[in-house]
Amino acid sequence: MAVKLRKVGDARVLSVSQAVVAKVGTMFTVKQLPNGSIVYTPERANPFEGDWFHHDLKQTDVTTEINEFLDNEWSYSTKKD
Repeated sequence: MAVKLRKVGDARVLSVSQAVVAKVGTMFTVKQLPNGSIVYTPERANPFEGDWFHHDLKQTDVTTEINEFLDNEWSYSTKKD
């Protein structure tokens, strides 16, 4: 697929075919490589932004649910001596 760089007002525009799956409004980071290639990469959400840290992040301790006792480092049993 080939596209032509067009001038629209003061901007230069590259059209995106409907064959390219991307939502309207998606933000892209644009980079031009030394060989002249133009690479559009969708921006990802910053994992350090937002209020995710206000949620309960407790982890269940699965070791307390199993009644297993180590006899030694090579075997275990499920009964208490």
